[in-house]
Amino acid sequence: MHPVFASLSLSHLRTLDCLLELKNLSHAGARLGVSQSALSRQLASLREAFDDPLLVRQGRGYVLSEHAEALVEPLRQVLEALQALREPAAFDPARCERRFCLAASDYVAEHMLPLLVAALEVEAPGVSLDFRTWQAGQYAQLASGEIDLATTLFDESPANLHGRLLGEDRAVCLMRADHPLTARELLSQDDYLAFKHVRISGGGDKDSFIDRHLRAQGLQRRISLELPFFSATVQVVGNSQALVTVPEHIARQLARLHGLAWRPLAFVEHSQRYWVVWHQRLQASAEHRWLRNRVYEVWRQSQFGVYGGHAPLP
Repeated sequence: MHPVFASLSLSHLRTLDCLLELKNLSHAGARLGVSQSALSRQLASLREAFDDPLLVRQGRGYVLSEHAEALVEPLRQVLEALQALREPAAFDPARCERRFCLAASDYVAEHMLPLLVAALEVEAPGVSLDFRTWQAGQYAQLASGEIDLATTLFDESPANLHGRLLGEDRAVCLMRADHPLTARELLSQDDYLAFKHVRISGGGDKDSFIDRHLRAQGLQRRISLELPFFSATVQVVGNSQALVTVPEHIARQLARLHGLAWRPLAFVEHSQRYWVVWHQRLQASAEHRWLRNRVYEVWRQSQFGVYGGHAPLP
């Protein structure tokens, strides 16, 4: 072990984390509250300790060396673990004053978020929430810390994420109440392809498995509109003959609230899994552990998590 490496302090590690994130000495100095000359000296020590340039000059800025790229995630895990050591053993939500960013679909916002906010006002009045619409594949925002927690649909958890399974469901087709396909008990592939479709991008991947199934046969459906919101989709479907593919428990709820109809799909079987997910760097955080458990409990208590039919959520 290099003697300079052995003498690195927690302050050095925080400096390195900031440099690797910002890739800019003046910006890192401003965040850390140190001069650029002092930061340059610290960077020189870090380069000696790791026997690597870490930040490589490119044009007017810097890029990370290959070794520095490999350090980013392990370094953040070390810093998170050290931070967790400072947290009190008994976490008191009533004294928490943290702002969390939660990402989900607008459907979750409508049916679960009011219950969550009401619960937090009683249990943790100092906690505030920032809600964002979750799009399939936004996992980098969990890694960067832009989003603390997300509810989404996927089959297997991506790398570096932790998750808790909320439940499973099947996909069905939602349509207007007097749609011609309401005469069917089950929709065939020909039925499904005979009409235009609306695709909802917000909240996770709900229907790409159908597109994969169709592509294998050299077929594709006609998608006339793609948008991130369930609320707007309900209006479009209710005033046209377009179809939208959604999880059954959502179809049941929307059909009840908006006078729509839904039918199961006979030509493809696919079980959809709902998760609440977070990045592994937050796994040890007592505050975050409390939040994700609270979200899970509210989900179970809400209308969103309890429905009759195909398969109840756990």
